Amino acid sequence: MKRTAQPKIITPINIEIEPLVRRALAEDVQSGDLTTERIVPADMQSRAQWVAKEEGIVAGLFVGEAVFRSLDVDIEWSPKVEDGQTVHPGDVLVEMQGQSRALLIGERTALNFVQRMSGIATATSRYVNVLKGTGTTILDTRKTVPGLRALDKYAVKAGGGTNHRTGLYDMVLIKENHIRIAGGIGEAVAKAKTGTPEVKIEVETTSLNEVKQALEAGVDIIMLDNMSLSDMKKAVELIDGRAQTEASGNVTIDRLREIANCGVDFISAGALTHSVSAFDISQLIKN
Repeated sequence: MKRTAQPKIITPINIEIEPLVRRALAEDVQSGDLTTERIVPADMQSRAQWVAKEEGIVAGLFVGEAVFRSLDVDIEWSPKVEDGQTVHPGDVLVEMQGQSRALLIGERTALNFVQRMSGIATATSRYVNVLKGTGTTILDTRKTVPGLRALDKYAVKAGGGTNHRTGLYDMVLIKENHIRIAGGIGEAVAKAKTGTPEVKIEVETTSLNEVKQALEAGVDIIMLDNMSLSDMKKAVELIDGRAQTEASGNVTIDRLREIANCGVDFISAGALTHSVSAFDISQLIKN
């Protein structure tokens, strides 16, 4: 297959897409597509469409484009919807035209990216809709595919959710093991405050006593981890706006409203990214 110099793919997030695409294609194609290269002429051109098979939120079309353009720099890529848009069964998401081999070789890799991202966006939108009117914001977590966190978190935003910390480098989050090593919540917070003062500090708590300790330490956010609903309500009353509150642990979509009704500012849900159901999209060759 003819390959020419690849143009820079403009992406809506601060991440280099090309290395991800190269690794994914290398994993799938390696020395070549034994089926396509034996059946499809090298000079053949085709048109294709991506068609939604269910209702949901689209995310990651720019990654799909990057996959195909790495195989055929001259591919015509014409999106019919935008990331974050709701689609229904039968809706055409993208029309494309280019080298037939490129369309077939890149199909699964491109769809793997976009179906995962659209699945995350769709799940997030459902959580967001359940929380409407409560004043509580849904957050993602770091429970993402290694190497794909930026894409996973972008998909959460496309679905209307909010990103928690991106990684270990942009926020202090003192958890159970940090507290054990430091010798207590107060000690851990005191040590954390010796660094950059503008960085927010959050502490994980599992009891009302630990909530009191976190308040005394003067943290920005208090995580209420795996607390009962009654303890969560008491914790929010105790905190009384002196810190923001985040509910975490055993979060399912069925429990969202009752957790939000405890008055927490945020609910974090690992399920948004660690238990993804891929959004169903078909690629159809039209000639």
